[in-house]
Amino acid sequence: MSIWWSLHLRREAASVSLARRLLLGTMETAGVDPDVSYDLSVALTEACANAVEHGGDTVHGCTSEAYRVTAYLDGEKCRIEVADSGPGFARPQARPVPARPDAEHGRGLCLIEELADHVHIGNKPGPGGAVVSFDKILKWRDNSPLMTAS
Repeated sequence: MSIWWSLHLRREAASVSLARRLLLGTMETAGVDPDVSYDLSVALTEACANAVEHGGDTVHGCTSEAYRVTAYLDGEKCRIEVADSGPGFARPQARPVPARPDAEHGRGLCLIEELADHVHIGNKPGPGGAVVSFDKILKWRDNSPLMTAS
């Protein structure tokens, strides 16, 4: 069994917790191990917070007020993608530079890399926007509905 959902969210702080709660609820219902669910929810929170903060800067004279979150739970893997319509990354595919220890911002992408198994950081084709996608191999609880349904 596979689970897939996509959200089109306003670039507001409240949307970050909405996406996180939906992911956690989906994973709990599916029977994903709570530690794996927590790691993915923190990574999702960081990616969404970046989209809210940076994803709506003016691109070609337009300002975007929304971003998209898509999640796939398929077999042994979960893939999450967060895409915005901002200016994108100045250096797509570059490894994030860790923030200074006393910095209040700049840790999100490094944290995502630590929590996920594979991370792709890039720009959308066309007029602009950033895409952060990451995946993680899932572990299941013993009584997982997705694992027992097979």
